[in-house]
Amino acid sequence: MLTRRNLLIAGSSMLLLPLPALASQDLAMKSLYDDADLSQQAKAFNGTEVSLKGFMAPPLKPNAKFFVLGTEPMMICPFCDSAAQWPQNIVLVYTRDPIHMLNYDQGIVVTGKLDIGVKTDQDTGFVSKVRLIDSEYHGRPTVSIGF
Repeated sequence: MLTRRNLLIAGSSMLLLPLPALASQDLAMKSLYDDADLSQQAKAFNGTEVSLKGFMAPPLKPNAKFFVLGTEPMMICPFCDSAAQWPQNIVLVYTRDPIHMLNYDQGIVVTGKLDIGVKTDQDTGFVSKVRLIDSEYHGRPTVSIGF
């Protein structure tokens, strides 16, 4: 029988359960920019956990804890020397652990905290406009045609 007392006990016991972690927001790379400027959506998600899909550019050194994520497979790393030349289809990704190189044509999903604005990395001197901080990544299924 549902009584007010039973309802209060059930409701208060739910307060003791751990809250689920907030899920990351899926964000499309193309939604990060409006023309040459950062989009309102990118500004709204700044500082929050997001997931982006793309391709890992070849890392510049072994055991690096960063890589570039692009919308298309890249055979070379696309770092630029100024923010004015920063392409709108890449994001700098800082990982929690040293990266394990994946095939440049294997799609991946990266989840991390979105950090926007022009910054220069103190260790490498690289300039970036958009970064994912404290990130993790994993491969995503690809579709094969033929054999």
